[in-house]
Amino acid sequence: MKVLPSSGAQQGAQRPEEVLRRLQLTITRRLDGLLQGDYQALLPGLGSEPGDSREYQEGDDVRRMDWAVTARTTVPHVRDPVADRELESWAIVDCSASLDFGTASCEKRDLSLAAVAAIGFMTTRTGNRFGALLVRPGGVTRIPSRPGRQPLMALLHRLATLERVDGAGATDLGAAITSHMVARTRRGLCVVVSDFLSPPGWERPLTGLAARHQVLAVEIIDPRELELPNVGFLTLVDPETGRRMAVQTAKASIRRRYAEAAAAQRAETAMAIRRSGAQHLVLRTDRDWLRDVVDFVLSARRHRGGLQRATR
Repeated sequence: MKVLPSSGAQQGAQRPEEVLRRLQLTITRRLDGLLQGDYQALLPGLGSEPGDSREYQEGDDVRRMDWAVTARTTVPHVRDPVADRELESWAIVDCSASLDFGTASCEKRDLSLAAVAAIGFMTTRTGNRFGALLVRPGGVTRIPSRPGRQPLMALLHRLATLERVDGAGATDLGAAITSHMVARTRRGLCVVVSDFLSPPGWERPLTGLAARHQVLAVEIIDPRELELPNVGFLTLVDPETGRRMAVQTAKASIRRRYAEAAAAQRAETAMAIRRSGAQHLVLRTDRDWLRDVVDFVLSARRHRGGLQRATR
C-alpha cells in the first residue's frame, strides 16, 4: 500500500495501521474547520419515520391520527414521528480488479480507501452510524452500520487489507445498489465509490437509490485511463479478465482515438450520474484528493445540497 498524495510523506510500502492513522490525522486536520455543528434533519418537519402511538391531546395535529389504533381502542390516538437526528451513512465500494491500478501518486484502490475514510470521519463525529458494502466479483460483503470512531477504523482496516482479485471477473455494482435499496428503507446518506468501468446496469439502480436517499457518487480516475503515453509498443492487460492487447502508442492517431473514446466514456458516466439525481465527485490519483473533497463540501454547503451541516 502506498502513501496517499496529500499525506506529506515519501511513498513506499506501509502497514495498514500506519496508513489509517496518517489518513485520520490528515483528514481531521484539513477538514476540522468544516465539520463544526450537527446535521440538519434529512427531511422537513419533526421527522419522517412513524414512531409510537399515544392518546390524542388537545392541540395535536389531526393529520397524525393513528386510525387503526383509534378503531381498536375507540379512543383517539396519534402517532409520533421519529425525529431525523441520526444520520445513517453507507458506502458502496467497488473492489474490482480495475481499482488495483495507478500510475501517479497512488493506486486507485488507495484513493477509494481515502474517499471512504473522508466521508466516514465527516459523518461519525456526532454519533452517526456508518456501514459499508464491499462489492467484489464473488459477491457483496456487508459491514453493519455502527456509531463511533473504533467501528469506523475497523471498517477501514477491512477495506485496506482486502486481497486483490486479478482476473476474477467484473463486479456487479448495479446488483449491490439494488440490494442496499431494498434492505435500507430509512432515508440516509449513501456514497458509491467506483471507477464506474464495470459493465452497464448500474444507472437505473442508482436512480432508484437517489429517489430515496441522499447519494454521492465518487468516481476514481487515473490519468493513464484518459490518454496513452508515447512509449512505443505497449501491452495493455484487462485486470478483470486477463485479456492482453499490444498497442503501438507511437502512432498519434491511436493516441487520439484512445483519448476521444476515454473522454466519451467519462462524459457518459457523468451524464448518467447527473440524470440519476446523485451528486458527483471526481477524485484523481494525480491530484490532491483532499483538496477536491474540501472544495466539494464547501460547494455543497453553498448550494444546500449533499453533506449539509448546521448548528443546533
